[in-house]
Amino acid sequence: MRKPTFSIGGVHPHDSKISRECRVEPMPLPDSAYIAVAQHIGAPAKPLVAVGDKVKVGQPIAEPGGFVSAFIHASVSGTVKSIAPRADLAGNPVMTIEIAREGDEWMEGIDLSDTLVTEIPDDNKAILDKIRLGGIVGLGGATFPTHVKLSPPPGSKCERLIINGCECEPYLTSDFRCLLEKGEQVVIGAAILKQVLGGVPCTVAIEENKPEAIAHIGEVIARLRKQSPKYDGIEVMVMKMRYPQGGEKQLIDAVMHRQVGSGALPISVGAVVQNVGTALAVYDAVLKNKPLVDNTLTVTGECFPHQANLLVRVGTPLRTILEHLGGIPDEAVKVISGGPMMGKAVANLDAATLKGTSALLLLTEKQTARGEEGPCIRCGKCAEACPMGLEPFLLQKLSRIGDVEALEANAAQDCIECGCCLYSCPANIPLLDIIRLGKADAMKAIRERAAAAKAAAEAAK
Repeated sequence: MRKPTFSIGGVHPHDSKISRECRVEPMPLPDSAYIAVAQHIGAPAKPLVAVGDKVKVGQPIAEPGGFVSAFIHASVSGTVKSIAPRADLAGNPVMTIEIAREGDEWMEGIDLSDTLVTEIPDDNKAILDKIRLGGIVGLGGATFPTHVKLSPPPGSKCERLIINGCECEPYLTSDFRCLLEKGEQVVIGAAILKQVLGGVPCTVAIEENKPEAIAHIGEVIARLRKQSPKYDGIEVMVMKMRYPQGGEKQLIDAVMHRQVGSGALPISVGAVVQNVGTALAVYDAVLKNKPLVDNTLTVTGECFPHQANLLVRVGTPLRTILEHLGGIPDEAVKVISGGPMMGKAVANLDAATLKGTSALLLLTEKQTARGEEGPCIRCGKCAEACPMGLEPFLLQKLSRIGDVEALEANAAQDCIECGCCLYSCPANIPLLDIIRLGKADAMKAIRERAAAAKAAAEAAK
């Protein structure tokens, strides 16, 4: 049977899931947690604590700074040691709350037992409040506040919830392990999400290279359906293995055969997409009263002898994680936060994990060496590979000459930075790097124009 996939572009890198057999193990608690207040899309959170305050795990330490923002909680118990800028993984200063750990004392009311809760409350407003107060954000990469996604604007209606279990990025296996080890909680979280969205149909999309997860989630759904009709309408869809299948717009195309327009949101075509990790976090927040204070990340690489999937408290230094697993081997010359296609090189190992940190990938000199850049031969392979239907060869040229108006006219702002163009270029042109700079300029121009229009409208009132 032909498996669904998106309609244009895409590439087929080797999946390299060498850590797929590693069960999720809890990471030892760090001596100090460094919790950034800007670790989600939208406005940074505003600190609620002061230096010297005592905090418990799960206690709110920063509140949303706007409608699109999220609560942030203490991931360890102890004393607030500092609230100051601290270098992130790129070396840029980000306001950070440092907590010196003292024991592991949790807020009262948080259920840390392994007891599975399957009964979903009927009060959708109360559910949304728990998701908002729990600081739940999308864990598929974008870290968009979940309660905002679950509140479609007037005139918009969700027609299908898609739970993204594709994990198409090479090397990453934390979502796969989540599906295997926490499959019941993921499905219950999905049922909670679909109820809040009005009882819409729900598709759990999993790529074909994860047969164990596909079978397990199918069994879980069948079992839960027997307990309550709230689990009706949830199905597993086996997706073709193709990168970037897990991209939000690509997944909507594959599952619903609908294309999200330039600058539009998924809700414009009736879709809401949530990652499997987000569904698990929703289960924890709604039925266990547990805010988002930890997440699962993969530590991997052919040169790394200690493959792992770890449950890590938010704010754990990257260096601490690597030292726990034996340190960085001599052959590793680069550490990537995320996967090889969309991940970012780590310039500062003292940076700490965020809610959305998905992996640490160690690469050798041979794996990171770039071929000598040659001239563009107009072969069109980058355009064929682009899942957004863009012309990367043109965008990189416009970016090099700084033509911001033309970049916007040719939709540089729609680039999802998947790296398919770079992967497919026979001339070794660093297309993604160049286009990313041009996209930033185009986005800045769009924001400035919108701000000016808003100011003019307010002045005219």
